[in-house]
Order: sequence, then structure tokens, then C-alpha cells
Amino acid sequence: MRTLFLNPPSFKGFDGGAGSRYQAKREIRSYWYPTWLAQPAALVAGSKLVDAPPAGLTLADVASQARRYDLAVLHTSSPSFPGDVKAAEALKAENPSLTVGMVGAKVAVAPEQSLLASGAIDFVAREEFDFTIAEVAEGRPLASVDGISCRDGSGGVVHNADRAILTDMDLLPFVTPVYKRDLRPEDYYIGYLLHPYVSLYTGRGCRSRCTFCLWPQTVGGHRYRTRSVASVLAEAALIPQLFPKVKEVFFDDDTFTDDRPRAEAIARGLGRLGITWSCNAKANVPRETLQVLRENGLRLLLVGYESGNQQILINIKKSLRVERAKRFAADCRDLGITVHGTFILGLPGETRETIQETIRFAQEVNPHTIQVSLAAPYPGTELYRQARENGWLPEDHDGATLVSGDGTQMAALSYPGLSPAEILGSVETFYKRFYFRAGKLAEMSAEMFRHPQTTTRRLREGAEFARFLTRRNRTPTAA
Repeated sequence: MRTLFLNPPSFKGFDGGAGSRYQAKREIRSYWYPTWLAQPAALVAGSKLVDAPPAGLTLADVASQARRYDLAVLHTSSPSFPGDVKAAEALKAENPSLTVGMVGAKVAVAPEQSLLASGAIDFVAREEFDFTIAEVAEGRPLASVDGISCRDGSGGVVHNADRAILTDMDLLPFVTPVYKRDLRPEDYYIGYLLHPYVSLYTGRGCRSRCTFCLWPQTVGGHRYRTRSVASVLAEAALIPQLFPKVKEVFFDDDTFTDDRPRAEAIARGLGRLGITWSCNAKANVPRETLQVLRENGLRLLLVGYESGNQQILINIKKSLRVERAKRFAADCRDLGITVHGTFILGLPGETRETIQETIRFAQEVNPHTIQVSLAAPYPGTELYRQARENGWLPEDHDGATLVSGDGTQMAALSYPGLSPAEILGSVETFYKRFYFRAGKLAEMSAEMFRHPQTTTRRLREGAEFARFLTRRNRTPTAA
């Protein structure tokens, strides 16, 4: 079947492909690669991948292409789902014979509800969907394809058998040729990564049990299934050939450093290739491993610190000790590894005092840059279940109300003595107290002095950041 893989138009600046924690409009222009769509696109010969938000495409732009295809596969999320349904309906109106399917954590968690949202949706693919979509694209009857939910002849919903989890990750083809064919690396920005960059997954799943983390609880699972070292290095070797202007490769596995011997082996191969690279990491990687990674091209680690309060880390099953995180941060500084730290406000156990404790912790570990998010209780996560059971969420709350009308994340949770408005307001306080320090301002100024080519970008990002805080102050809470 002539197949369109589509990340639909959404809120301006909304990154529907963002990480495992949440999808939302972020502080500065930021877009991750649509790897979850590129992977099945690589399995379907002659397919087309359209990533509308970073390409600046409108719904009219996308709908006008509908007649070229027999099958459209749309990636969706809880916040963007209402708009994605409209995209499905627009495609169907343009081409009534088009088969429309949806993929992503939203439909994996609520397949029947998602299907019944619109007659334009013919099926949803639950959980991992690469080979599921490949079989649909072969023209197999929907009723015979494992891993999907679809309509029966009377308009009801049928849930086919679950698809067996993929264990041999080397069965998946490379995504970089799809990037080269259909995407522009210049459209993809992440503030802490060199531009342009390329991101890949070398494995799926996460052994950790963090209660807020979306994809391991809905799609990827808690077993870390990995591609072989040889497969990863073979694709990495293609990148300088396909994208000579790319300055950095980012490995987007939930935690690339979980398998340390493998991470070290990949690092040594990347070092031989002369590739500058970065990855996600837990704040517990031993110094000896960090040194191997650093000596072989590692530039930056994206680290989820989440909170500086030990009890909150226990509450969210983070499996991290605050003191260990401090030692990790010191090791990274000594070895010259840049760290981008992420923090979440409003997690279970949060109080005014713990927010201040986390701000002080962030100042102490002092990552080069930070991102401060609001706790997002996505349907399908343990955090969502806890919030429902404990009355931390409004009764009428659903995933669509995790963002405001412009795609900015809202404060959804509240606790005795701590309102959503206070949690929301603490985000700006956090950013100001972290960045508006004499030492940090001097550090950022020195970076621009040493690397004049980054000055224009940093000034643009600073202006975007200021506008973001202004919008944030006008954003209502979800309560």
C-alpha cells in the first residue's frame, strides 16, 4: 500500500515526539526526530514520512496529499489527540478510500476509546507497532494483524491478539536513510545539542520503574532490549556520509548507560569513527565508565535528576540517592563532560520546602543547562493511577488537559497545602534562581566568547525563553 507516516500539525512549536516524560511546547524551539515513525517507515518500501510541526506544514498542506496514499499512519499523544483526530478526518474527507491508523502511547493505553473518537480512524496499533504497521501496509486484512484494535462489521471494536514483543532489535532497519529521504536536519533543534544533530535509538525499554515515565509503562516496557554493537556502529558510520553538516549524534534510549559494558564498547567504536556524541544517562554512572565515554567522543549527558529531595525520589521509584547524584556531577565536571539536567516539580510528596530544596540541589550540582517540567500524570502511568486514587487530579481531567490551548504544559496535580498555581509559579522561580547567578551568567558569557558561532543562537534562545516565561505566567492551571 502507498503509505504516509504522519506526525500531524499541532500547536505552534509543539513537540509531539518529545521524550518519555511528556509532549508539550518547551522553553525554546525544540524538536526531536520522529524516530518512532521512521522505524516502520524504513520497513515499508516506497513510504513517505511527513513531520509537519518542524517543517511548518498546515493541516491544509497535509490533507492535500491524501489522494497519493492508500494508508496513513498518524502518531498521536494524549495532549494532541483532539487535533490529531481532526487531521485524520481531514485526510479521510480528501480521500474517503484512505485507511487511517494511529500509533503512540495514547492509543496503546486507550485503544477502544481512541477508535470510537471518530469514524475516520480505522484502526489503532497498540504497544510496539513497527512490524504491525508493516503487515497492514502489505494489505493484510486488519482482522488478521496482531497488535491492533479495529472495527468489526457492525461498528463495534475488536481487539486482535497482542503482538509478541520484539527481542532481536537488529531486525529493525536503519532510520537514517529515511531521515535523509524525507527530513531536513536543519529543522530539528534541541537547545543543549549542537546544531544540526541526529538522534537514534540503540535499544528500547527501561529497567527503571519511575512512576511518571510514559513510554516504558505503555510502549517500550521495562526490559532494555538492545541492538548489537556492530549494528549501532554501522549506522553511526553512515551519518557523516548522509549528513556531512551534522555536528553531533544523540542516542535517545531511555537510559543508554544501563548496560555499561555495551555503552563502553559503542563509545570505543564511535571514538575510532571520530564522532561527537551525547546520550541519556542516570546520575549513577561510575567514574571509570564516564572516563571511557569521555575519551571516545562523549560531549554531553542528558540526566534526569527530577528532585533534590530523597523522599520524593523514593516516592517516584527513581532508584537514585541524592549523594550519589552529587558525586556523579562532580565526576562529570572533573572529566569535562557537559550535563543538561532535567527536574520535575509537583511530584508526589512535593511541598514548598521540597521545591526550595530541589532548587538548592540544582545550584549545587550545577549542570550546564536545565529544563524544569511540571509533573505530568499521563494515562497509563502509575503516577496517573496514584493521582486518581488520592484525589490529586480534578475529576474531569484527562490527558488532553495536560497542556493549555497553545500547547504549553499546565500544572495538573495538587496536594494538601500546595496548589497547582504555586507549582506552576515555582517553575519561573527555579529558572531565575538557577540562571541569574553571577557564576552561571559568567559561565554562559564565557561560552559565547569562546564559541562566537553560538552567540546568535544563544541570543535567539534567550529571547524565546523570555517569551516562554511570559506565556507561562498567563497559562491557567488544570484545576
